[in-house]
Amino acid sequence: MSLFAQITFGTFLLGASAIIHVLVLFAVLPLLKRIAKLPIFRRDLPRIVGLVSMMLVAILAFHGLQIWLWAAIWLGFGAFSELPTALYFSAVTYTTLGYGDIVLDPGIRLFATFSAVCGLLGFGISTAFLVGLVSRLLPDYFEE
Repeated sequence: MSLFAQITFGTFLLGASAIIHVLVLFAVLPLLKRIAKLPIFRRDLPRIVGLVSMMLVAILAFHGLQIWLWAAIWLGFGAFSELPTALYFSAVTYTTLGYGDIVLDPGIRLFATFSAVCGLLGFGISTAFLVGLVSRLLPDYFEE
């Protein structure tokens, strides 16, 4: 893949992934609002723990989905011949651990950086949503 193609395709996937990430998190919010009104969540502490836990599950599921999607991309490009290796590389790159035990061919190496940036951006967006949720819930908990 040419340098231009790596940058173009990587930028497109990064932008699409970030937009989808935000849309998924916003889609979860109405569900959390409905769940927060259930009788089991009438008390403060179960409400906070339950809602934050549900948001965490949604965030983890979406990050997992993105890792699977990047693994499918690596398989599609022929970077790997086995799903377990593609998933391992995808997870290590997406989480920016980058062990370096698997190295891609130079013709696709730059493209892999977009997977890492995608993970960084996704974790940042997820963290912002969690901080917003917790800051919204905790003032109610500490008020008398």
